[in-house]
Amino acid sequence: MKITDSQVLHVAGLARLKLDSSEVERFQRELNSILAYMEMLSEVDTADAAPLHHTFPMTNVFRPDAAKESQDISDALGNAPQHEDGFIVVPKVIE
Repeated sequence: MKITDSQVLHVAGLARLKLDSSEVERFQRELNSILAYMEMLSEVDTADAAPLHHTFPMTNVFRPDAAKESQDISDALGNAPQHEDGFIVVPKVIE
């Protein structure tokens, strides 16, 4: 599959880029070389390759989900510059 000038200009338009003729030619060459490489990769036989989710054999590394006491509200509000009725007071950002 070859990329045409009009396709390069279309993608440039979507990206809000203005390209001159030399840039269109350069991007066309670069995109065509990328597509040629992808075609080369599609020729590789991967029938016997197992799906790989991670390069290292890993299992679940999360801690067990266990219920525990939460932080006391007075401790949580202790570092807040302002608090009111158990909530941290912050500047209003939406009118």
